Amino acid sequence: MPDKTKIIFLGDISGVLGRQGVKEIIPQWRKKYSPDIFIANIENLAHNKGVTLKTMQEMHDAGVEIFTGGNHIWKKYDIDQLAAETDYKIACPANDHRAPKKYLYQLTEVAGAKLAVINLNGRTFIDFEDEPLSNPFHKVDELLKKIPKNTNIIIDLHGEATSDKRAMGLYLDGRVSAVLGTHTHVPTADAQILEKGTGYLTDIGMVGAYPSVLGIKKEIIIEKFLSDEKIRHDLPKTGQIEVNAVLLEIDNQTNKTSKIELLREIIN
Repeated sequence: MPDKTKIIFLGDISGVLGRQGVKEIIPQWRKKYSPDIFIANIENLAHNKGVTLKTMQEMHDAGVEIFTGGNHIWKKYDIDQLAAETDYKIACPANDHRAPKKYLYQLTEVAGAKLAVINLNGRTFIDFEDEPLSNPFHKVDELLKKIPKNTNIIIDLHGEATSDKRAMGLYLDGRVSAVLGTHTHVPTADAQILEKGTGYLTDIGMVGAYPSVLGIKKEIIIEKFLSDEKIRHDLPKTGQIEVNAVLLEIDNQTNKTSKIELLREIIN
């Protein structure tokens, strides 16, 4: 088994430009960084909310091997049906009662080392569809008991509030390999290794239109703030693309992060 596992985790892939960005950047980064696996958050994959079979296949073919979700992953396609029809490795928010058992977390082997990926939804400022989300801190404790020892463990905490993510990182420091935040689409400048060896980043950012507001056409969002009226989220289909991701190197003996680096590129 190699001494380390190298992972690139892509931020929220948003719409057609996000998908195009992934297809363009993976060959470049595979050559430049030689990662063992690509992981990505896909809650906004199909025109900014939810997933479809076609868009999932597109990202799988591009080289993404494990997918994580969020509060919008349920919007377009029945996730239970997706679980029944495909073998995609998807980790849905485990503290959402709608998550199929198959998608509570993903456990796989990467370059001879075991890797588990867990997705959780933060609760601060998040709208519930019907039943409230369960406590993500209690849920992760429950799931960690099921994961074999000597496993590299990545947590995607999908949330609005920085406090949710920061608290989770400190709570799990030394117990998991990394805690990474998603959902806000804006990369944060705090990539770090916590005191007990857990890699941490408050938000990876997104893969989507540039310049935009969270991947949505900037004119639409500016008009929303000027008029205070409801608007329809429309995503650009052409133009520049920003790609945000995080590079992790995990020690396979200690299951702790030895290196964490925010990656950001603009594709013309």
